[in-house]
Amino acid sequence: MTLPSVDTNEQSAHERKSPARTFRSKSAAGLSVGLALVALFVVVRVLAPPATATFGLPDAARDFATLSISVVVESLPFVFLGIVLSIAVQVWLPEGTLLRRLPRSPVLRRMVLSLLGMLLPVCECGNVPLARGLVVKGLTVAESMTFLFAAPILNPVTIVTTAQAFGWGNGILASRVLGGFFIANLVGWIYSRHPRPQDLLTTRFQETCSLADRHGGPAGRVQRSVRMFSQETRAMMPALFIGAGMAGLIQVAVSREVLVTLGGNPVWSVLALMLLAFVVAICSNVDAFFILSFGATFMPGGIVAFLVFGPMIDVKMLALMRTTFTAKTLLQLSLLVALCAAVLGLAVNYGH
Repeated sequence: MTLPSVDTNEQSAHERKSPARTFRSKSAAGLSVGLALVALFVVVRVLAPPATATFGLPDAARDFATLSISVVVESLPFVFLGIVLSIAVQVWLPEGTLLRRLPRSPVLRRMVLSLLGMLLPVCECGNVPLARGLVVKGLTVAESMTFLFAAPILNPVTIVTTAQAFGWGNGILASRVLGGFFIANLVGWIYSRHPRPQDLLTTRFQETCSLADRHGGPAGRVQRSVRMFSQETRAMMPALFIGAGMAGLIQVAVSREVLVTLGGNPVWSVLALMLLAFVVAICSNVDAFFILSFGATFMPGGIVAFLVFGPMIDVKMLALMRTTFTAKTLLQLSLLVALCAAVLGLAVNYGH
């Protein structure tokens, strides 16, 4: 008896495509479930009456859930906006458009990129996928770092809300804007001298950069956009949930009364509010209104350190940046930014 002939090429192609289809199906299903859970938490939190909103949980557990969900709800729109902007830069921006318009001098290039945040009203959460897209598009790691740290402070929404909270005449707004610009460019300059900048990136992100397809017609671009949105969302969502959970846990564990007692000391006020900024992980677009309530207790340098350090480094940002940078790189960045923010806060305190 003869067996029916099978085209080996068609069979092998089918075998190659099936795992890819299965992986995409599982990824899409997982993403849908994750977003559905987030939506469910939001709806329950908004619609549940006060008497049943606690679900019988202890105060600490209730506070943890409330704070964690608040961080997710606050950050999620900006994460999606950042992913969309990243896709627009990578897929729809004509090849070389961005790079051709940047100055040739590395220092001037980084300065221009740090001001790019003025055109993009995205907080720090959305800037991570956008910075990833800039690296894929051809920018150096140091240049993307400069944009990543400057953009959340120099974006117009942050500037306007800071001015509304503290006014224009007390130096807090100027210290925040100029300090953020200087620190971001200092970080970019330091890492521009790294002998092997690719070593700063995770292996997975390096593979993403090497496999980036920069060609294709409109139909192909639409497919790439959908695929990239799914990939970036899968990369960002777990990091966001982990970062939000860590922020909620630390806020429950650390007593704010302890921080407030330190507010009158020039040194401890800076360190305490930097710790608070790291813990609360609040969006840079609204953090000025949050810290305004501490203005009568803490010295101005502490306020400035909070407003500069928080948008650059907090538990949520570290979790998001871990999708791109190695753990060693994040440790170095955290120490460098913390040192610069502390020096800036102390200079403001002792200069008054």
